[in-house]
Amino acid sequence: MDLKPSEVATVLKAEIEGFQGRMQKSNIGTVLMVGDGTARVHGLDDCMMNEMLDFGDGIFGVALNLEEDNVGAVLLGSDSKVKEGDTVRTTGRIISVPTGLQMCGRVVDALGKAIDGKGDIKVADSDMRPIEGRSPSVPERQPVTEPLQTGLKAVDAMIPIGRGQRELIIGDRQTGKTSLIVDTFINQKSTGGGDPNNPDQVICIYVAVGQKQSTIKGVVATLEANGAMPYTIVVSAPASAEASMQFLSCYAGASMGERLRDEGRHVVIAYDDLYKQALAYRQVMLLLRRPPGREAFPGDVFNLHSRLLERAAKLSDAMGGGSLTALPVVETQEGDVSAYIPTNVISITDGQIFLESSLFNAGQRPAVNAGISVSRVGGAAQIGAMKKNAGGLRIQLAQFRELAAFAQFGSDLDKDTQQAITRGERMIEVLKQPEFEPVPVEEQIIAIYAATSGALDEIPVKRVSDFEKQYVAFARANHADVLASIRDGKKWTDDIAKSCDEMAKTFKAEFLA
Repeated sequence: MDLKPSEVATVLKAEIEGFQGRMQKSNIGTVLMVGDGTARVHGLDDCMMNEMLDFGDGIFGVALNLEEDNVGAVLLGSDSKVKEGDTVRTTGRIISVPTGLQMCGRVVDALGKAIDGKGDIKVADSDMRPIEGRSPSVPERQPVTEPLQTGLKAVDAMIPIGRGQRELIIGDRQTGKTSLIVDTFINQKSTGGGDPNNPDQVICIYVAVGQKQSTIKGVVATLEANGAMPYTIVVSAPASAEASMQFLSCYAGASMGERLRDEGRHVVIAYDDLYKQALAYRQVMLLLRRPPGREAFPGDVFNLHSRLLERAAKLSDAMGGGSLTALPVVETQEGDVSAYIPTNVISITDGQIFLESSLFNAGQRPAVNAGISVSRVGGAAQIGAMKKNAGGLRIQLAQFRELAAFAQFGSDLDKDTQQAITRGERMIEVLKQPEFEPVPVEEQIIAIYAATSGALDEIPVKRVSDFEKQYVAFARANHADVLASIRDGKKWTDDIAKSCDEMAKTFKAEFLA
């Protein structure tokens, strides 16, 4: 196109007059040192704590150490593409993860990116939430009174968990800690039919830290097989992931739960496990030169877990009444609950479920040690019928264990002692439960009442399990009204007790015939 000089001048003049100069401030630094998944950066004077840093080539990091002359950062990915002298830019964004119901049914990494092969998760900017959140203050909370049913008789009867509680699951490896969590998740299907869009449905979040990929895949497969995956989010930070991703994954899961809690929903989140998270945190912090403290862990490792678990709460009605229940897991070595990390987490939580190797090996599943296990919420997190029937269960079992140990010496026993041992043996059998078969609370109550009232005294110990299964099926088929009155009425009345006595008597006659 031919332009005359006068026309060129006119165009240039118009462009110059319309030019608007905009200053853009960018905080740029230089990599001083890189290695083992960490980097030190000089020149980022305006950097924020937990800010995302852009190292180029799609590599991002998180600022964790703000020192006088440099910033210590962990890399969220491989450090092979980062070298000394590279340029680093601040992004102005605190590390955040996507949240919302669209995350349900998916397996994601510590940054909320889908890793299950089902495609990307589309989220709006408003759905992004910082992984570090403020825990609710005292006026924003209310007492824990609503039960979170696990479907496990031994837990719901003796160590009840309430919505908004923090209940530690502790024990050696291979004692059934993860199975207890999976049972609890499967049992939540009864709250809303498994539909995450149902406001009554309890949403479940499973954070796998430092686990084998095959273990995580097995958990996902079990949840899918039992119809629990549609209302569950799995945050995966396996042993093969960077240490930074492993310790950040718990906070990512907590943020996903908080979003739903703040919308008035009920959420249960399991951190499996916090000992591995502490190891990953130690690795990163010692590389960033934070001074070690007890057992060579950095001095702020208590803060690592307390600021995570304090985010669990039952919000007040003014705040929407939602809840976030935390089930942290800690693996012990040889049952040593007095080690550093176990004592830290025990002091933060509202009780613990202690799973013992000797009980597990003896065939008691779940292997709950009723003596050491405790729930500091107690009967407040039980419906009235369960509270009435299971109130003295722990004491009865403790007495039974003492008497059973005494009876081994072969002394002649009086009638009362024999009866206590007889009932204790049958109660132990009733509390045994197969994996991934949670029991509705009303069926738990009639089974426990049958054992404590003496209805099972004449049943041989080896047949107690069969009796219980058939008895519950009999009640479900012929006395649904009694089960409904326990479930809906929630209180234990003399009429219900009388109906259960007659029901047990009728069935026992058939069973022993």
